[in-house]
Amino acid sequence: MSAQIASLSGRILTPAGWLLGRVEFDERVLRILPDAAAPSERIILPGFVDLHVHGGAGVDIMQGGDTAVQVARAHARHGTTSMLGTTMTASPASIEHALDGLADAMTERVAGTARILGVHLEGPFISEKRLGAQPNLVCSATLAQVLHYHAIAPIKVLTLAPELSGHLALIPQLRELGIRVQIGHSAGSYEDGVAALDAGVAGFTHLFNGMTPLNHYQPGIVGAALAHAEYAELIPDLQHVHPGAMRVALRAIPRLFCVTDATAATGMPDGEYSLGTQTVLKCLGCVRLASGSLAGSALTMDQALRNLLSIGVDLAAASHCLSRNPADYLGLPERGRIAPGAWADLVVLDAELQVQAVAIEGELLSTLNTKTQGPPA
Repeated sequence: MSAQIASLSGRILTPAGWLLGRVEFDERVLRILPDAAAPSERIILPGFVDLHVHGGAGVDIMQGGDTAVQVARAHARHGTTSMLGTTMTASPASIEHALDGLADAMTERVAGTARILGVHLEGPFISEKRLGAQPNLVCSATLAQVLHYHAIAPIKVLTLAPELSGHLALIPQLRELGIRVQIGHSAGSYEDGVAALDAGVAGFTHLFNGMTPLNHYQPGIVGAALAHAEYAELIPDLQHVHPGAMRVALRAIPRLFCVTDATAATGMPDGEYSLGTQTVLKCLGCVRLASGSLAGSALTMDQALRNLLSIGVDLAAASHCLSRNPADYLGLPERGRIAPGAWADLVVLDAELQVQAVAIEGELLSTLNTKTQGPPA
């Protein structure tokens, strides 16, 4: 029996540019057709790909169990169609517990949830001098330890501090496993960053945050990223990074991609929430430790899009930062773009860039402004 075909019409961002028309799809995009009668005020973008998600809807991925599914459902409502579940620095047993939950969530995508593509292991292989909101349970990485975690749930991205003993030699081995190694929570020098890039580092974790800053005498890890990186993460919540610094990064790094670094506080009212083993406070949209330090965010990807536009970024360029660039970073050409054969991961926005409908691998989370039809003759 042939699957039903869905159709969405509006101003569609395709790999060739904007097209006023309609996109027809089942699980994958079937065709994109011009249609002069399509509503030009409706915008159809590729689904957002978020490679750094700790939590949402009041739960944290480190809690294990079905929390990853709950988090994936919360972010799907804001246009995130695929994501990486992200861990915190913790004891090995706690990390294993979180990975068990992520592995279960990856077995089969639950209806109404974003696809969990794998794991972003953020810690414990970081510097105690640049903990940020991570607890001081850090250690140096070994290949055996990474392989152990990787066997529980596939690690797609791993954050480490390259200046720690043994890490530089480990980077090529992790790259051979297909793991994208990122520099983050690092007290390293510019030279440490360049050496890590030469060894095979692929990107930088929440650029500017949790790393040595740029100084014209000592460029630091930030300087290494701005001078040499092809890819890097950025948290565009307008709190972690000044808009001017965001524009510097967008100009310097060809394939910068945006992440939320979202915590359990995302989508929730002000109050106290968990971030790994620590308690964080959400107040006026900002998430902090008791010390006042920023501790992840309450950002969603649709708000990230609006924030980028607010600082002068073009809509297509902003979309690439949220969809195409992170998909390409993971080597996933069938995600992050609206093209025949790609997964039907779509976000429908109104003229104010508010989410009206989301399709995840063809599943429509809202039928607003959509229609279905039988298979073509």
